[in-house]
Amino acid sequence: MQIIRTGAEMTAWSNQALARGERIALVPTMGYFHPGHLALMRYAAGEADQVVVSLFVNPIQFGPEEDLDRYPRDFARDAELAAEQGVAVLFAPEVAAMYPDDFQTRVSVDRLSRGLCGDQRPGHFEGVTTVVAKLFHLVKPHVAVFGEKDFQQLAVIRRMVVDLDWDITILGHPIVRETDGLAMSSRNTYLDPTERQTALCLYRSLELARRLAREGIRDAGQLSAEIERKLHSCNGVEIEYIKLVDEKKLTAKTAVDPGTRLVMAVRIGRTRLIDNGLLL
Repeated sequence: MQIIRTGAEMTAWSNQALARGERIALVPTMGYFHPGHLALMRYAAGEADQVVVSLFVNPIQFGPEEDLDRYPRDFARDAELAAEQGVAVLFAPEVAAMYPDDFQTRVSVDRLSRGLCGDQRPGHFEGVTTVVAKLFHLVKPHVAVFGEKDFQQLAVIRRMVVDLDWDITILGHPIVRETDGLAMSSRNTYLDPTERQTALCLYRSLELARRLAREGIRDAGQLSAEIERKLHSCNGVEIEYIKLVDEKKLTAKTAVDPGTRLVMAVRIGRTRLIDNGLLL
């Protein structure tokens, strides 16, 4: 596996791969890999000849009170894990390489970035789309793979690709979960043992919503109220949002149908966790 640190070197590598007629897949990450990340890499390998994994903790997607400084990092471990998955390139640029002095340009997706996490994290999605746009230009992938845990992010990136006429296929990978159902996340490392058990309320709430929907409760307001009661029954959970949305447009649903997705965000202690899933 090759480790590349600069955009110019990354583009040169991609140009050589493209000249050989090879298909490139990109997996954008912020590192501290867990089995969910590794699943994305394996999925990408099935879609291309060469897999590039970017590892960049993107400062412009963090708010001033968020966890940029304490976000978990272990480059040596990440490099070893990526190499074990057969990744061709680990692209790990420095912040100054991605955002040189007087950097001024932003990429913004308007409506899909509003609501949900967009309301809770102002400027977050603009930071995401800006860095992903730069990665697309530097890596020149045919396909890019993102996890469905950050479902609003996936929808925003898909919209950006359509709106900007990029010939890139965006693939979503289902949420990878621990054996007890907790969605895998690098931020799970922030949880102490008690908080780790409390965090299971997210998956249990999703399963409750699915059961109620199968039993015939399709009113969105009623389902949301049941999920809110479930989450409030868990000590130490602060609800940011519970929404039933159309999985393509992210607009609110009044009744559950096969395209309805439950999306949730909570805080447990100092840790913000998200989860989602289709109900039918």
